[in-house]
Amino acid sequence: DSLGHEIGDKVLRIIALRLQSIIRKEDTLARLSGDEFTIIVSNFKEKKDASHLAEIILEILAEPIHIDREVLYVSGSIGIAIYPDNALDAEYLLKYADTAMYNAKEEGRNTYKFYTSEMTESALAHMSMKTALRQAIDNEEFFIHYQPQIETVNNMMVGLEALIRWDHPTRGILYPSSFIALAEETGLIVEIDRWIMKCAMKQISQWYAEGFNPGILALNLSIKQLEGNGFIQELKDNLEKFSFKAEWLELEITERQMMKKPDDVIAKLREINALGIGISIDDFGTGYSSLSLLKRLPINKLKIDRSFIDDILYDKDDVAIVQAIVALGKSLKLDLIAEGVETEEQKNFLVNKGCTHMQGHYFSYPVFPEEIKEKWLNRQLS
Repeated sequence: DSLGHEIGDKVLRIIALRLQSIIRKEDTLARLSGDEFTIIVSNFKEKKDASHLAEIILEILAEPIHIDREVLYVSGSIGIAIYPDNALDAEYLLKYADTAMYNAKEEGRNTYKFYTSEMTESALAHMSMKTALRQAIDNEEFFIHYQPQIETVNNMMVGLEALIRWDHPTRGILYPSSFIALAEETGLIVEIDRWIMKCAMKQISQWYAEGFNPGILALNLSIKQLEGNGFIQELKDNLEKFSFKAEWLELEITERQMMKKPDDVIAKLREINALGIGISIDDFGTGYSSLSLLKRLPINKLKIDRSFIDDILYDKDDVAIVQAIVALGKSLKLDLIAEGVETEEQKNFLVNKGCTHMQGHYFSYPVFPEEIKEKWLNRQLS
């Protein structure tokens, strides 16, 4: 899509020719829709024959495609359903092959899967969760916890990260890892992010109006939210609606999301930064951003991913990575914050390495706004 529909159509034609070249005369190749093809083969005596064909298909898909001086690479996901083991009619065979294909996709693409009945059960559970997620928005089942960000020299709260929770009617409290990927898949992430932004900005501005200083509000930014045409205007509207100063807000985007469409992301982030809103790279060190790209980004802060903090007292590689990130941040005049700090030993180690801003369970779990006010904001009055 990034190279245009004409290039996309040429790629599909080349793939179709490649597939046609490896099947037998008695086999059937059909394009179902978009980038999905179906091959109907007969007289395979054993399951391994289907496996062998799938492996050949993946090999030919992996070969480079040359179009208009461009060299393109694609990968495939293959689902296999077998007659009569899985179904007796064509409709269900296609349906089950499709289910198996999506299971292959979930494993990271460039692989194949045979259909099993467990896949249907999983697909039904997936559909049920999708429906529940849509209803959750209408039924106001989401709520926000806030996790303090601490400046450790004076043990002062300098910011709060807003973290969504779902009070599921049958499964109880669900954390983002249970539903955010599904929200992104369905596109509901945009509506959810919009709700988080409004609720959190309203809460923070209320605290400022009461004379407290909660510091910066950190909100997670999804790539779908950033791509939306009206997002910048929505930001401006919320700043005005809640009398929210731009410098109170910081948007976090993960390194991996940033790498999907770097040029588009940079352009949007510059617009946001021009409003006076801070930008931070979340989970820094886990993606593949280059230093040249980092230099182009209008960012204010790097968040050191918790995966480097967990074993920092014992793992020399983690120590080296954290030291490198701290040195990089300082040389680029970027603020630094370490996430996932759970012990005093980790805190002291990070301070000694030059990172004094942190968040994690050692300081506070993510909690309701009432607890933030009671434990942190009321201190400011004494």
